Amino acid sequence: LRVFFCGSGFVGRELTRLLRSKGHEVTVISRQPGPGKITWRDLESNGLPSCDSAVNLAGENLMNPLRWWNESYRKDLFSSRIDTTKALAQAIAASPEPPHSWVLVSGVACYKPSLTAEYTEDSEWTPFDLLSKLVKEWEASALLPDNVSKTTKQVVIRPGAVLGRDGGAMKQMWLPFWLGLGGTLGSGRQPFPWIHVSDLAGIIAHALEPPVDTPSSSPQVFNGVAPALNTNYEFTKEMGRVMRRPTVFPVPGFVMNTLMGSERAVVLTQGQKVIPKRTLEAGFQYKYPDLTSALKEILGS
Repeated sequence: LRVFFCGSGFVGRELTRLLRSKGHEVTVISRQPGPGKITWRDLESNGLPSCDSAVNLAGENLMNPLRWWNESYRKDLFSSRIDTTKALAQAIAASPEPPHSWVLVSGVACYKPSLTAEYTEDSEWTPFDLLSKLVKEWEASALLPDNVSKTTKQVVIRPGAVLGRDGGAMKQMWLPFWLGLGGTLGSGRQPFPWIHVSDLAGIIAHALEPPVDTPSSSPQVFNGVAPALNTNYEFTKEMGRVMRRPTVFPVPGFVMNTLMGSERAVVLTQGQKVIPKRTLEAGFQYKYPDLTSALKEILGS
């Protein structure tokens, strides 16, 4: 397969490694030119290079500790996702030979936090806060015109917190835990949907396969989460156990809201029970279906 994608971050690096190990040719769209890359300007002037699949992983990091939660950051969160998605969808629609698969990686923030509700890919949802509004606009900006969607399979993958050794949520959590300062966030009872980065890359690769039947005009949705349903408390205790560190310093919700901004802190202080029903039905085999195996691989014990 010739795969074309944008997003040079943590998940993008893992996906590149996986696809190249399977013998696929990967081109990354990037701000900087270089080997195996094209720039946004190239895309604008020359259109989409001939490829079998396109993937969008782009977006300003929601948990960037160096960014203060303010209007300009909120604007960047929206524009970095929606503008890149629109540009790629338009390039696919304008291509004389559109790719057979178009994959957008969005997020589980569309599902309303709850201690009891369980969400599958079939769950109905309407925006209720800033991040769910973002997911709605983001996914809408990926939709292809009807004539193109007859030949190009559209896929949306909604990951939870992505766990891995060299980025994502773990990067910020490792130091406090290592210092023995790790603890539950808020009540700790909130669900914590998560996935190991190599499983997320695997789900994306799985979605790149050519469609067997005529594609549907609406996207196929897959929840990119591990099948284990864990709470923040369970995650905290397991991480402490694997690292052999105490986890006795809970962080109250109001502290998180003050440090991160309440619209952003909600991702950590509240959560959703997300079930990867369709992901499992599609035959995807998880390498790290439970917290113990995922954390042991990441923390190297």
